[in-house]
Amino acid sequence: MKKLITLILFPFLIISFGAKANDNFSVEIEALTLVMERYKEGTESNVELDMEDKKPSFMALKQDECNATVEVTEKTGLEVVNTESFDVNVCLKEIYKVIN
Repeated sequence: MKKLITLILFPFLIISFGAKANDNFSVEIEALTLVMERYKEGTESNVELDMEDKKPSFMALKQDECNATVEVTEKTGLEVVNTESFDVNVCLKEIYKVIN
């Protein structure tokens, strides 16, 4: 009987947590999507780069309801080749590259 109750209640717990997580991270998700689209466009046009060796990783940090910072790190194995930072305004769909 306990297994039956658990099987019935388990999907409702997952659905409620999934919806809340999406609301909490919506700014980060949108910022990552915008940067990944632009990053993919930029790397395809540059034929000289051998992108099979470089593997980019993306990380987003929320600043407020419209702004986030996205950091892109390119690695070849254990070596960090390049790091770029972007300030993203998801409300206006604008991306600004941070120059260090």
